Amino acid sequence: MKAKLGPLSLVSVVRELRTGAGDPRPLAVAGARELVPLLARELRAGGEPTAVVENRIEGAAAVVWIGDPDEDALRAASRADIPVVALTEAEHVPYVLATDIVRARPGEGFPVDELARALARRLGETGTGLAARMPVLRGAVVDELIRSFARKNAIVAAAVFVPGVDMPVLTLNQVRLVLRIAVAYGQRVDASRALELLGVVGAGYGLRAVAREALDFVPVAGWAVKAAIAYTGTRALGEAARRYFEARAQPAGSTGA
Repeated sequence: MKAKLGPLSLVSVVRELRTGAGDPRPLAVAGARELVPLLARELRAGGEPTAVVENRIEGAAAVVWIGDPDEDALRAASRADIPVVALTEAEHVPYVLATDIVRARPGEGFPVDELARALARRLGETGTGLAARMPVLRGAVVDELIRSFARKNAIVAAAVFVPGVDMPVLTLNQVRLVLRIAVAYGQRVDASRALELLGVVGAGYGLRAVAREALDFVPVAGWAVKAAIAYTGTRALGEAARRYFEARAQPAGSTGA
């Protein structure tokens, strides 16, 4: 079967290709001055030193605030629409959602993995640029991408009842997922990714064939079957893309593929 995304979908793919390496802005670490350089060093581990700036919020893609809150600084970040994740012992942090607060545990090291997951949830798709330059964030960002796109496709599959109408949307989401994972691994996103895109389109139509056959056996609650296949299929595709680009990833500072 020949896969067709349609004009609007093709425009969206071209837009994704033009995003290139993603958001080039750094991650800011701010707050307790004696702790900021220590946390920044751990966040930079194995990545690009310039991906993390210290005690400078302006122009950041996101902020990790450590220590006691500074309401004026956090207000400035909020007004600039800069996401903030806080690492603190405080019960409440102004302008920061409770779900974006990571508890500091006295006597323990920095919970870098927990911070990475909180940042990934907060940044969503925009976290790919940082993930490309910061290996400590990469796994969490890719996990969030896979979870998010799988959920989107499950919702689409469950909501659309006309056969075939959902395919362009499902396939476009899968294409976008693969492209975003490529960016997270520091791979150049351009026309050279045609083979990956063709693989995604083929996988998408293969999943649709599976769904049609399954509906023959489970005509009742078919929406649930479609949603489950879209969800699991998109997750499987995302995990395959993760393994593929992980194998191609090069050390920070080297020229991308």
